[in-house]
Amino acid sequence: MTDQTSTWQRVPLIVSFPETAKYSETYGFAGNSGRVNLEGQLLRPATPSRTVYVFMHPTSTLQLLPMPTALADAGLHVLCAASRYPKNDAALIMEKVAIDLGKWLDHARGELGYEKVVLVGWSGGGSLSLFYQAQAENPTVTHTPAGDKVNLVEAGLKPADGVIFIAAHLSRAETLTEWLDPSVLDELDPDRRDPEFDIYSPDCPHQPPYTAEFVARFRAAQVARNRKITQWALDMLADLKRKASFEQERAFVVHRTMCDVRWFDGSIDPNDRAIGRSYMGDPRTVNVGPVGLARFTTLRSWLSQWSYDLSNAKGPMNAALIRRSPVLQIENNADEAVPATHNPAIWNALATANKEYLKIPKATHYYLGQPELLKICIDRVTDWSRRQGLLD
Repeated sequence: MTDQTSTWQRVPLIVSFPETAKYSETYGFAGNSGRVNLEGQLLRPATPSRTVYVFMHPTSTLQLLPMPTALADAGLHVLCAASRYPKNDAALIMEKVAIDLGKWLDHARGELGYEKVVLVGWSGGGSLSLFYQAQAENPTVTHTPAGDKVNLVEAGLKPADGVIFIAAHLSRAETLTEWLDPSVLDELDPDRRDPEFDIYSPDCPHQPPYTAEFVARFRAAQVARNRKITQWALDMLADLKRKASFEQERAFVVHRTMCDVRWFDGSIDPNDRAIGRSYMGDPRTVNVGPVGLARFTTLRSWLSQWSYDLSNAKGPMNAALIRRSPVLQIENNADEAVPATHNPAIWNALATANKEYLKIPKATHYYLGQPELLKICIDRVTDWSRRQGLLD
């Protein structure tokens, strides 16, 4: 990255394609009349390039965040691509998001004329990029965990030329499970709680620093809660199918989804993160607030993106299927959204021999107020891209 800031334009893009799935969730104006309509922005510098860096998050739009704009400032062409579920993951199906990402890569190579496409998986886009690249290299998925046909084997997904994994967590399913409040005893009544695991209560018998024995039981209870919700979703979906009525789906609320012993005990998976804070603020408030991971979801969406056992988009599982692509992995060591254990887990699972790792001390999730650390990240991205033959 140079000291000069590149001049670039925001170019609005639309990708539209037909979908004939037997079951179609409702997602507003992104899908209508048998078509899926995707919106995005191309951050295009004045200097032409044969390479474009593609950002996609399952549900967020990323065109205003520091990372994409910093790459454009450095003279790189950046495509910020939205899925069919922008800013609303209540009915999100990860298998369909992979198809959306494939359409964007086709558009970048075909309509936009780029020769090289590099996936940049930032935050929740990391596991999406791994899922996509794994299914493009070695397609195996033909149905969603709910049994609906979404055939990635026949989708014609084409691998990206490289994958960059930045400030990214394992997956939505695994991250949610590590943040589920295990004190909840009744999913319909979040006030019924087990005081043994209610770590945000001053009356909890366990206070930081936590013992290893308590942490192990706490983690097991989190997984058990995820599995309990998963089994309920499977049973409810089976019941709806047996009834064979117009009711094909059901929405529900998941209470208390921001609870982790790591936020108040820095000795657990230590790194440079601030203690007592999450990326959304005070986790005790976020845990019971109206906005949180999986707060409002549906049966099929829970199984696809949030189920600890059934989701097809879990990071290490897909990293193990990436055998040919070059991968750059960047860990922000003060990341308040990505636990310290996640990046090493992806690194160890990656099957490709062409992989590179950078840890940036003190760097937070968004690099807010850290331009010098953001520059380290951008410099490594451009240097790695040139060494891989992906950037002139």
